[in-house]
Amino acid sequence: MGLLDPSQKEVLKFAVSCRILTLVLQALFNVIIPDHQADAFSPPRLAPSGSVDQLVEGLLGGLSRWDAEHFLFIAEHGYLYEHNFAFFPGFPLALQMGTELLRPLQGLLSQRSCLLISVALLNFLFSVLAAVALHDLGCLVLHCPRQAFCAALLFCLSPANVFLAAGYSEALFAFLTFSAMGQLERGRGGAGGLLFALAAGVRANGLVSVGFLLHAQCRGFCSSLVVQTWKQLLKLMASLCLSVLTVSLPFALFQYYAYTQFCLPGSAHAIPEPLLQLASDKGYRLAGRSEPPWCTWALPLIYSYIQDVYWNVGLLRYYELRQAPNFLLATPVTILVVWATWTYVTTHPWLCFTLGLKRTKDKESLEKPHPGFLSPKVFVYLVHAAALLIFGGLCMHVQFLAVSKEVLSLH
Repeated sequence: MGLLDPSQKEVLKFAVSCRILTLVLQALFNVIIPDHQADAFSPPRLAPSGSVDQLVEGLLGGLSRWDAEHFLFIAEHGYLYEHNFAFFPGFPLALQMGTELLRPLQGLLSQRSCLLISVALLNFLFSVLAAVALHDLGCLVLHCPRQAFCAALLFCLSPANVFLAAGYSEALFAFLTFSAMGQLERGRGGAGGLLFALAAGVRANGLVSVGFLLHAQCRGFCSSLVVQTWKQLLKLMASLCLSVLTVSLPFALFQYYAYTQFCLPGSAHAIPEPLLQLASDKGYRLAGRSEPPWCTWALPLIYSYIQDVYWNVGLLRYYELRQAPNFLLATPVTILVVWATWTYVTTHPWLCFTLGLKRTKDKESLEKPHPGFLSPKVFVYLVHAAALLIFGGLCMHVQFLAVSKEVLSLH
């Protein structure tokens, strides 16, 4: 605590309070409200549960609903089913490390109970650190401590707050991404690139973050007052290529791992009978048992195939009359980003026209700095939010925009 300034300490205290309240409320509602019987992934429990396991399930079972079951399953059994590969390995690996720390309790608790405890503890830690990292980033970008403080508090209170506590990868992804942005704002491109790469190993949309690295390098190149030589231009191109490769490497390695599991002979391994039966009942494709169609693609990407076949993600596929309530759910954040974009563009037309690389038409004059949202440094973050809004509105399940950390947190 001694390393934090007073405002950071306040953010830390508030974030901790929100996390505690969230855990208490989920435990309460998990007990008093019956679960919705959705057609979601629900693998069988292989180990018998004792009285302590039932207590843990009652207190923390609310953290394992919907996609959280995928992360828990992967952490316990690995990538057995094809659609498990929609969920990247960063968070399951963190859960496995968390359960290793709970090894002394494994004689008393089942593996699932240890994983639930790991989810609660790790996402508590990651979400609190994410709030502190966002406050730090806000101070660097906005040059307005008050707005940075309010942004961190709103981050803790956003509609996506539940996903920061549940067994999802959002908390870890937000912490890594905000930390990477902070390092980049301090001019530490190497550290920022490494953190962006780790974030891309947690969620696929971390690939978009390479834009921050590319923009920072181009801005530094264009801001030089001396005439650039061809050697400096080649150096810039090499740096841009290295940034793309660094951030893309986790994604590429994960796709290659999937290819070895499904497309190469001899990759089948022993699977418990209940999990085999689940695959038979639900029609899940198992690794090493049959070759899926994506193996024959020129670029065999399992991620694209899963999003298409299992989640029906694609251009305008979600535009159906029965999805109208979900579009209404996404309306507030859509209005917020559209308003922010219009305000920023009309305030900084030249800055936006030059993609944030030149602040004024006249090199001899200095642009008067705007604190807060209208700061020139905000440009790249606004582009990030607007791009995610457009892509999400056209191609994703649009209700996710209402709880998107990437769209909500930065603005």
